[in-house]
Amino acid sequence: MIPIKKSNLKTLLITLTILLIINGLGNQLFHRFDLTKDKRYTLSATSLNIIKQVQNPLSIKVYMQGDLPAEFKRLQQETRQLLEEFQAYNKNIVFEFVDPLENKDESMDNIKELYRKGLTPINITVDDKGKQSQAMVFPWAIAVYNNKEVNIPLLKNRMGASTTQKVIGSVQHLEYSIADALNKITKDKQKKIAVIKGNGELQDILMAKFLMQVRESYHIGPFTLDSVAKNPIGSLDALEKYDLSIIAKPTETFSDAEKQVLDQFIMNGGKTLWLVDQVSAEMDSLYNASGSTLAYPRDLNLNDLFFKYGIRINPDLIKDERGSPIKLASGDQGSATQFQEFNWKFAPQVYPNSPHPIVKNLGGIKFDFANPIDTLKNGIKKTILLQSSQYSKKIGTPTEINLNSVTEETSPNDYLNKGNIPLSVLLEGSFHSMFENRVLPFDQKSFETKGKENKMIVISDGDLIKNQLDKNFQPVELGYDQRSGNLYDNKDFLINCVNYLLDDNGLINIRSKDLDLPLLDKEKVYENYTVTQFITIGLPILILALFGILFTFLRKRKYSK
Repeated sequence: MIPIKKSNLKTLLITLTILLIINGLGNQLFHRFDLTKDKRYTLSATSLNIIKQVQNPLSIKVYMQGDLPAEFKRLQQETRQLLEEFQAYNKNIVFEFVDPLENKDESMDNIKELYRKGLTPINITVDDKGKQSQAMVFPWAIAVYNNKEVNIPLLKNRMGASTTQKVIGSVQHLEYSIADALNKITKDKQKKIAVIKGNGELQDILMAKFLMQVRESYHIGPFTLDSVAKNPIGSLDALEKYDLSIIAKPTETFSDAEKQVLDQFIMNGGKTLWLVDQVSAEMDSLYNASGSTLAYPRDLNLNDLFFKYGIRINPDLIKDERGSPIKLASGDQGSATQFQEFNWKFAPQVYPNSPHPIVKNLGGIKFDFANPIDTLKNGIKKTILLQSSQYSKKIGTPTEINLNSVTEETSPNDYLNKGNIPLSVLLEGSFHSMFENRVLPFDQKSFETKGKENKMIVISDGDLIKNQLDKNFQPVELGYDQRSGNLYDNKDFLINCVNYLLDDNGLINIRSKDLDLPLLDKEKVYENYTVTQFITIGLPILILALFGILFTFLRKRKYSK
């Protein structure tokens, strides 16, 4: 007996020693295994770097708890699992799920508070075996860090998509949404954006939603080119303190001195986002007694600048069969007036087909009176980000635009070999100055004929960045069209452009992550409801029962001997 006891004690000590060694190695070496096919829970290097920035407690409150529809339960589950992944790498990150509608006495106060913070709910129709009911869901979270607070949208609202499709798209963007929010509240703002003024650009209130979004991540301020006439060198020195300049829908001619300032800003590494209309045409001018307006070329004196950089914006309009919906009055005017929805072909609805991370996984983007862009050979790399559909063509200007054109009939032959017209182009490389081998508008000792490695994005529609105003003249969400009620992805596209130009490429790459999220087909489930119930509930119970019976039988057989 004594040798057996010694042997058991020795085995126990060896086992304890091995466990202690494994535990010690586990504390030193950290690794998580992702067994999903699409590596859904493997955080990107960008997310891990952002997580390392969290030095103090960071709390996340998720407003998706309680009796949720099936699709949102899946979104809730994916959100929880991803947050657990974030928390595993940094214990300073804590989260909780709350139900804002749990307490009926306090629910209205909770809803008002969430509205005040910009967290708007969505009302969805729940179809349960033919029975329909309404449900209110808040697909939002709020992150708080060092007394700073940021909203996290968990549902990506794609126009025309079903609830299931929206959930799939939202799961693909979950890591980006959370990482972007943490980056905003943990990272100090470093880069600066200049919003160029002085040449009839859009007013701030018409870009308010875009500016508010950008301000969360970057320093932003207006920069007026009016001072160039009196002090061009001082204006250039001031502009070069910024990292990016945004020129949004100028309507007045640029002087050569102003162009030299912008040109030398680019030569010295400054990034630029151009939103330029080469044709004067506005939707508001169509709503008159005649229902028509004249579209004519706009002279901005920028053609030579763009030509040197390798593109040309033509003073034509794009007419696209994949237009945007517009509601117009039909029938006799008066109390019996009815509104009918038509396809407005001068407002192309563009769906990106480029694999570039700026536009990957984006939905429809709405243009208004866009112009075609030609790319020229000059050694600069050009990537077409957005283009019109196959069934589109150019309309020369000047020309009359009439609302009655919505009733015209067309055929595919009208667009033969005319479509897929570039509307937004990314240019990357070392740009040559447009004033190379030319007389300078003003003397500049530091003049550069060839610039550093740089990049710019040109969009041939200034209205892409424009948000509409409601009846109280307050800005509505960028991309939301009040006339049709559709929400387009204009804001996401522009934010991606800014992030890419300012080298925040990691976040964009997270956004372009592809996930395979299989969901149940409701129609098939309803058709085979009893079979589905048996497979998902009855079969596991039956397997456990059979295992129990077999285990009991084998145990009795063994010990009865």
